[in-house]
Amino acid sequence: MQRILIVEDDSQVRSMLCRTFKYEGFIVEEAENGRVALEVCARLPVDIVITDIFMPEKAGLRLIQDLRAQPDTASIKIIAISGGSALAPQNYLDVARKFGAVRTFSKPVDRTELVNAVRELLGTVQVEASQEA
Repeated sequence: MQRILIVEDDSQVRSMLCRTFKYEGFIVEEAENGRVALEVCARLPVDIVITDIFMPEKAGLRLIQDLRAQPDTASIKIIAISGGSALAPQNYLDVARKFGAVRTFSKPVDRTELVNAVRELLGTVQVEASQEA
């Protein structure tokens, strides 16, 4: 079973994302900021990190850089999400891609699109059976 790490400082958003991925059959870990996320990655194998950009203690952009810089975590697939700040969220998501995020989403995140992106990145896309008339 594949493990996803949700890194989000908003506890309601984090909880919603955790429930969504648990329902989809993933093992889910959670962290409230990038510092805690690095601690999780140091002790558990993680296949995908879904990280918010703006968080206290260690922001998502710094987390992406740190994950890419360490040999043990450099291959983890990273999805960045952001609601933005003073600038448009897209500016930060563009930077996240340059730092190593493989997919990005603006908040509010469409959960179905996010789950589909995770499945695609992990090679576990569910194909619906076609119905013949």
